Amino acid sequence: MGTGTLSGPVRPSQSSGERRPAFRPDIQALRAVAVGLVVLNHLWPSRLTGGYVGVDVFFVISGFLITSHLVREVASTGRIRLAKFYARRVRRLLPAAFLVLAFIIVAAYFLMPYPRWESNAQEVIASALYWENWLLAAHSVDYSHFTQSASLSQHYWSLSVEEQFYLFWPLLLLLLFKIRARRARIAGVAIVGAASLGFSIWFTDVSKSQAYFVTPVRVWEFALGALLAFGGAKYLLPKIAANVAALAGFAAIAVAAILFDDQTAFPGATALLPAVGTALVIFGGSREGRQWHTPLSSSPPVQWLGNVSYSLYLWHWPLIMLAPFAFPGALVAGMLTWQVKAGIVAASLIAAYASKRLVEDPLRTWRPLSRTAGATFAAMAAGMLVVCAAAGGLTWTYERHVDQAARDLTAEMTGPCHGARALMAGNACADPFGPARSVEMGPANRYYTAPADCPPPLSQYSASDGTKTTTKCDFSQGAVNPTVVWLVGDSHAQQWQGPLLSLARKNHWLMYTSYLGGCPFAGIQALNYHGTALDRRCMAWTKQMAGDIAKTRPTYVFTSFYSRHERAEDHSGRSQAEQYQDGLNSYWAQWTSAGATVFVMADPPLNGLVRATDCVVLNPDDPQQCAVARSVAQPADPLTAAAKASTDPKVRLLDLTDYFCDRQRCYAVIGKVSVYYDADHMNLDYSLSLDQGIAAAAGIPA
Repeated sequence: MGTGTLSGPVRPSQSSGERRPAFRPDIQALRAVAVGLVVLNHLWPSRLTGGYVGVDVFFVISGFLITSHLVREVASTGRIRLAKFYARRVRRLLPAAFLVLAFIIVAAYFLMPYPRWESNAQEVIASALYWENWLLAAHSVDYSHFTQSASLSQHYWSLSVEEQFYLFWPLLLLLLFKIRARRARIAGVAIVGAASLGFSIWFTDVSKSQAYFVTPVRVWEFALGALLAFGGAKYLLPKIAANVAALAGFAAIAVAAILFDDQTAFPGATALLPAVGTALVIFGGSREGRQWHTPLSSSPPVQWLGNVSYSLYLWHWPLIMLAPFAFPGALVAGMLTWQVKAGIVAASLIAAYASKRLVEDPLRTWRPLSRTAGATFAAMAAGMLVVCAAAGGLTWTYERHVDQAARDLTAEMTGPCHGARALMAGNACADPFGPARSVEMGPANRYYTAPADCPPPLSQYSASDGTKTTTKCDFSQGAVNPTVVWLVGDSHAQQWQGPLLSLARKNHWLMYTSYLGGCPFAGIQALNYHGTALDRRCMAWTKQMAGDIAKTRPTYVFTSFYSRHERAEDHSGRSQAEQYQDGLNSYWAQWTSAGATVFVMADPPLNGLVRATDCVVLNPDDPQQCAVARSVAQPADPLTAAAKASTDPKVRLLDLTDYFCDRQRCYAVIGKVSVYYDADHMNLDYSLSLDQGIAAAAGIPA
């Protein structure tokens, strides 16, 4: 994290009454707490579920320290020298940041499978240019990115937020300092902070995942620290009150770290707890002298940790993400072993100390850089260029691998023992659960790849926000009364489009595919994907589409969605199965009344929830290490239960679980093909091999 300056607020000089900066060990301790919470949360997410609030602690600290520095500069010189301010920030933050980004590029190339190169390269570029937070915000509402694995530089989002704050905050203060009245300046900062907090509360409710990353949502935390810089030294608490405030602040941070989790509506109003807690510690420490927490907070280990906090933040995340690839056997039951976690902590501390000692500190005062602001900015541009060029090279290499993988996939798709066909009766395939030909999932394996022979999505079947959800694929060869077929649902329906479109081509169907990510296709009160609020967009879309589908007089409707993790909530107290059954029957009845046979596609066995998503990549020679008990991998599913309970003879369940599992276990590699593309969806290659199984189960010519 950006750490501002080591100087704290100004205080009266003992001799002359002049104001001077003073080192604040309590703020250094806050840094240690903040980075410790983040690291522990990343290594033990189920133990310290709210450790992510360490980032909020950093934001308040940065707002306080940077504003304190700028206020002192204005007080002593009457102006803010923007070029020198920005140059200091560059020398302080960018050398170590660029070093870690360079390490990430090299490590990704040598340790990670090639499909990970593109996303890591893109995010390295975004991190080097300090707009990583906006890229992640965009991805958080792009369903195709939602289930992808985190990149090695994902943690740079918070650095991007800080750099954006550093860019505009001095300009705002310059404007405010044109106002002579001190209270008016404070009021200006307070108004900006209040507006940001209000936006944070609203946007967190509207789009929690996106709100976490965007800068305007976080500005109020910096503004809170800035208000302390304006008034903290002027309004000092009595000694006992200052001690109580500091301890209460530390306690507030601890409570948030322990009680918050990934279901907390955060940042929003809940971020006030760690942010105000941080402010209390800073405010309580404005009075000179020892405090009750000083024996611990000023101890050498705590102060050392605070001193390397920025470098530690930079290094720990890529080391965590790389560990499973660097050390075979690092994961047990999908989790890093405690020995590996301890090694990561040790390696992160060593790397942090080394980069602090050898890179951060020397380059901050290195004469060729610090001589002029222009030299600093030239070095910054050169560093950005080098990092982006290296990331571009990684992308180019990735694209070469993609082309080769597509050629290999086409050559491997034939044969009676390829993929699911290895489990078909009569094929007598040897070792159907042996190693895969390729364990790397690239573009050729994407379940959501748009069919090349289908036109762009239709505008008349759109969600309320204008998202075009439906594609019309006409293979009828001009038939007057073609066979109309629909495939509808969320991404768990979309993963079936490969084999169904193959059948559509062979049988000359007029086929429509319609998907809305994270949306259960049922007449229910549906919670959003995070389970925090009703998804009215989803509910309106399914109601509209149910009727529109019936109007086309389809012959078949194939439907599926992730009902095990898309919750219904009508506040009746009924079970998920009961709510879904009513909502599904109402839609299915519309289609069967219009003449359709409804095929309900049972969801494949779980992947990322029951095994490490990278299990096959990490065990290429022994994929049976990734096998999971059938009862665990294929738990009860409201969608399947509703289909089984339906009394409508034209509603049929297509349960292909036997193409994923034997009687005891479910597998991640079958017929030399990796079954899954990501944590939640099938590999397109494997789904294509299910075309004969689907046709046989549905009674359709293959």
